[in-house]
Amino acid sequence: MQWNKVGVVGGGTMGQGISEMLAAQGLDVILIDKTTQKLEQAWEHIENSLDKQMEKWAITAAEKKLILSRIHKSTDMSLLTDCDMVIESISEDLEQKKQLFQQLDRLCPAPVILASNTSTLSLTEIAASTAHPERVIGMHYLYPVSRIHLVEIIRGLKTSEETFSQTKKFVETTIQKHGVQVYESPGFVTTRLICVLINEAMHTLSERVASAEDIDMAMRLGYDFHYGPLELADRFGLDSVLVAMERMFREFGDVKYRPAVLLKQMVRAGELGTKTGQGFFRYDRDGDRL
Repeated sequence: MQWNKVGVVGGGTMGQGISEMLAAQGLDVILIDKTTQKLEQAWEHIENSLDKQMEKWAITAAEKKLILSRIHKSTDMSLLTDCDMVIESISEDLEQKKQLFQQLDRLCPAPVILASNTSTLSLTEIAASTAHPERVIGMHYLYPVSRIHLVEIIRGLKTSEETFSQTKKFVETTIQKHGVQVYESPGFVTTRLICVLINEAMHTLSERVASAEDIDMAMRLGYDFHYGPLELADRFGLDSVLVAMERMFREFGDVKYRPAVLLKQMVRAGELGTKTGQGFFRYDRDGDRL
């Protein structure tokens, strides 16, 4: 199958990263969000990301212009009808995702693959809300999308072999990332493992074993992490980490998934990480550490 145009629904942090990455790979992108304001915010963040790459001599001004020219932002869902694939990247709310996939299922012709970037939710349950569950699949990208060369490809109960093989081909050939096949389980592989590490880092901080700075430095230098676990939580959004932990705790019933008290306190205080400028560390409006 030839991939030319991909729809991305949701202009948050992950939607921005996915859109930028797809456009950089030469694909036309239809970026959809509910309001013009959200789309403009997404566009501004994508421009800032490209500007930072220009500062590092990673891309030229002409390449930046070309990437932006491939991203078409709109609030009109009907523009997705002629896309070869649609990737959903809205908030981790099961009912919202089910409603969206019902709408996408009605809009998009049967051959079009409908993918979700969910990190914890059941693909089987999302797919069950559609008339064609065999074409629904999970395509979980990791942050930052442009630099992480991994995509978890999650099979729901009724995901067809054709849908999986076409998605794997798209991931490994078209966007040149490595695809890992995952069978549905809460948190899949990456979220399940990283959330336990993040949670333990919060317990370590609460017990005053080390400062937030030193905990993160120990993991960055000791284990070659790009970000330490606490900064990673800030970049995921502490509210998103809490939702993921609570969902896995309910599903598995294992105390290792029980969210740290510190995490709950920070979310209640509105200190959510880069999205609010304050989490375990402080950030400017572009998401850079202060």
